[in-house]
Amino acid sequence: MIPAARHVLSVPINQIREITQSAWSRPDSIVLSIGEPGFPVARHILEASMAALDRDDTNYTPNAGLAPLRSAFAARFRDSHGVEVDPSRAYVTAGAQQGLHLALSTLLDPGDEVLVPNPGYPTYPMTVALLHAVPVPYPLRPEHGFQPRIADLEALITDRTKVLILNSPSNPLGAVFSHELTRELVRLAHRRNLWVVSDECYEAFTYDVPHISPARFDAGGPEALPEAAQHRVFTSLTLSKTYGLTGLRVGALVTPPDLEVLLNNVMEASVSCVSGPSQYAALAALTGPQDYIAASLDHYRTNRDAATQVLRGLNIPFLDAEGAFYLWADVSHAAHGDVRRWVGAFLEEQGVALAPGTAFGSIGEDWVRIALCGETDELITGLSRLPARDDD
Repeated sequence: MIPAARHVLSVPINQIREITQSAWSRPDSIVLSIGEPGFPVARHILEASMAALDRDDTNYTPNAGLAPLRSAFAARFRDSHGVEVDPSRAYVTAGAQQGLHLALSTLLDPGDEVLVPNPGYPTYPMTVALLHAVPVPYPLRPEHGFQPRIADLEALITDRTKVLILNSPSNPLGAVFSHELTRELVRLAHRRNLWVVSDECYEAFTYDVPHISPARFDAGGPEALPEAAQHRVFTSLTLSKTYGLTGLRVGALVTPPDLEVLLNNVMEASVSCVSGPSQYAALAALTGPQDYIAASLDHYRTNRDAATQVLRGLNIPFLDAEGAFYLWADVSHAAHGDVRRWVGAFLEEQGVALAPGTAFGSIGEDWVRIALCGETDELITGLSRLPARDDD
């Protein structure tokens, strides 16, 4: 047996990757299991990265990132959410996942408990476990529209609970927190002395509802709560989804003030710094034309509407997606309590890959996540192969 730490051996396999890699090995598969934007990256972004390579700007950057990029992230956060952020609080990371790891690495001691959404993105509990802390799932239930409830969170808080992870717009659900719910979640964190790590990967993509960042209600925010005497919110951002830069690995962690020295130490011990050419691409993305976002949002809305029409025709229940680019559908009539097995069989028989709901937590049993970011015709073709649900 390969020697490995117990906490590493306990990390479960990522079922999204499992089904997707299986699909990639099959010619002509329709892959609806992974959130990979399908549009070409805007030319001005590519040229900024290539220009950095041409001038051999390939050296180390500061741990926290290039100063102009940090300023651009801070300006974007101010313009999008009305939250004034000094650039010293915008820390450049290798995508949102590294931002999540950086925040949790800074906050957690062994044995600390972290409240993670169920269903929620699988790397939340994985990252917590790798840091010798304890993920504690909080329920997002169908009967409550897959929204968190304050009472459910309160019931799970112990004297070891340190962090609450929030994700809106949600991956995998497409759910978006309301203004009121977001405020109450931040109020709970301040009242119970919890840190909030807010994953806002999909903040640019909502449909007819606003995205409300928890930072609005934190100390220094435009709607700061009276009890918000100190900053408690970390915000993880990424350009992967917003501009289709998934492989360049650039995001930002917006932190409470006065943490730069501490974060520099953690960053130095993990990845040192983000690639310079990638950072120049990110700067061009944030400060250049924004056509990509508008075009992407229109495409995702079109795909959402087309997918829901197919599901309605098959009598398959689903959660109305208000954000991100996923649709959460109930396939209990076909999966019969083992959706992981069923998605594998569906791929073998129909050539279509869907992400099993159990990849995102126990409440995902009998549900699937459908990615809406590919070609519309391919999406319709793939979903049309789903077995119809008989009328009850």
